[in-house]
Order: sequence, then structure tokens, then C-alpha cells
Amino acid sequence: MWTPQDHRLVGDYGAGQALSDDQYRLIEPLLPAAKPGARPRSTNMRRLLDALFYVVRTGCQWRHLPPSPAFPPWPTVYRYFWSFLEAGVWESLRHHLVVMLREQEGRDPTPSAAIIDTQSVKTTEKGRPRL
Repeated sequence: MWTPQDHRLVGDYGAGQALSDDQYRLIEPLLPAAKPGARPRSTNMRRLLDALFYVVRTGCQWRHLPPSPAFPPWPTVYRYFWSFLEAGVWESLRHHLVVMLREQEGRDPTPSAAIIDTQSVKTTEKGRPRL
């Protein structure tokens, strides 16, 4: 959780997008462990996730992430984002959270139906192509 010391350090950078303690406890076991045989992970995963949420919420460029110690250096955040994407971490995380939420609501963990919207944008032209 953001402490007054953190808030003084980063100002409003963390306001609204930092994970709560409960949220992080829920997500932490779903994050991949450090690679075996590699050097120990030095990146604080909670700060890393806070940085990713900051990018998503503000739409800032990677290079404009507030500097360390507010968040890990932007190249580190960028590399983790892409390595997690390639490893399927984000999809796995989404799946686990959806299943958990459905079970909390007393629903079947997997949806039994889906809604498919009709086409709302014309994708092809009729007749001869325009020049």
C-alpha cells in the first residue's frame, strides 16, 4: 500500500492506480517466479505492476514513467510487460480472476453462453472499387 513516504516521493503519480494490499495478495501467486538458475530477481513486482497500471491509466509513454524509486526504470517495466505477454501471463491472470469472481457470485466458473454482436461497420464495398 502507498505510504505517506511514497506519496511524498511520487506526488500524485500513484494516486488511484496502485494496487491495494488485498489486490496484490490475490495477484502475487499468479505471477511467474524468477527463472531457476538465473540471478535473483531484484525488481519489486508490486512496484512493477503499479507502473504498468500507471501507463494504462494515464496513457503516458514508457519513457515518461516517473523515475526510480517511484517505479522501476522504464526499460525494466517494458521488458517485463512484453515477456509476460509472450509467456501468456496476462491471459492466465485474467482467466483466474474471472473464474474467481464468477465463483464468488455463485456462478459456474465457465460461461455457458456468449453474445455475438452483429456487424456494425461496413467492411467491403459493393460494386466496382472506387478509384
